[in-house]
Amino acid sequence: MDKKEIVVYQNEDGSLKLDINLEDETLWLSLTQIAQLFGKNKSTISRHIKNIFETEELQENQVVAKNATTANDGKIYQVDYYNLDMIISIGYRVNSSVATKFRQWATKILKEYIIKDNNLLLTKLKLQKIICLKMN
Repeated sequence: MDKKEIVVYQNEDGSLKLDINLEDETLWLSLTQIAQLFGKNKSTISRHIKNIFETEELQENQVVAKNATTANDGKIYQVDYYNLDMIISIGYRVNSSVATKFRQWATKILKEYIIKDNNLLLTKLKLQKIICLKMN
């Protein structure tokens, strides 16, 4: 999965809707989005992230991506985005039913995209084989 896609997560009662980046076979959320997802403030989420790095549960260079984001004021800012490994680690720490439901949803979405990508790859390989056979 080379391209970047947006998938929408919505909780059961519809009170929360997040546009989630899907890239490099994982999901990515900003600190603000993680706080919204788990219903916690950003400082609580930041503390969890700091503890995750301090305990070496996850390595920063593997779970954080910096993306340029244009704010409402038109200025471009670098925003940290955290991958699914980090989101799940935070979810275990906040220990909520929301975290469990999100993990289940994320697993389902990733499986769907992996199957879709594998099917596309198989189709491309079949086409290449047909072309090779016709050329010989």
